[in-house]
Amino acid sequence: MKKLVPFSILATLAMLGLTSYLALAVAPTEATMGDVQRIFYYHVPSAWVAFLCFLVNFVASAIYLWKRSPASDALAAASAEVGVVFCSVVLLTGPIWARPVWGIWWTWDARLTTTLVLWLIYVSYLVLRRFAAGGQTQALAAAFAIFGFIDVPIVYMSIRWFRTQHPSPVIGGGPGSGLAPAMAHVFLANLAAFTLMGILFMWLRYKLQMKEQAIESAHAQAALKGVAQ
Repeated sequence: MKKLVPFSILATLAMLGLTSYLALAVAPTEATMGDVQRIFYYHVPSAWVAFLCFLVNFVASAIYLWKRSPASDALAAASAEVGVVFCSVVLLTGPIWARPVWGIWWTWDARLTTTLVLWLIYVSYLVLRRFAAGGQTQALAAAFAIFGFIDVPIVYMSIRWFRTQHPSPVIGGGPGSGLAPAMAHVFLANLAAFTLMGILFMWLRYKLQMKEQAIESAHAQAALKGVAQ
């Protein structure tokens, strides 16, 4: 396993380098938006990885409430942290695209607003884990995470349920949607690279979280022994 981690990091970096080259230099320039459309190859994969992380957090939180497993709690914390990072990328790249295309940095439409709410939910989850006192912190955080995951399908469906300024779905959006083959290939390559990066980040953060739990447990046991003596 120790040998696999450096290989995974190198493979991820190589794949990200290749897909960045494809997105910035190989993919054709979009006729209407121009080069700013290339943000799409980073914006959408970041959103996908954020959703994936929050799904992992949801499942891990449910398992923790069921079995009180320290490993599931560590995975829930790790996936939430990584998910917040990728959701932050979504909220940053969106306005960069919107300014030259819409003429504004931000508008309070359904997709943008629900995405911001999603980010706030999981930032609040991490704050709760960090600063709440008491032995039930993990259980409270798990329950909060399960409730907060409700916003994920709302974000995804918002441009289907509501009339928004956000572009309609490019993939699976009905007649007229879809990407040109040259763009689709680059998009799928970036999607794979970002997914690999997200999984790698979750795994590394999970291992670190497990070590933190072991250290905290050792300190707690040492404190109990000191009190007993």
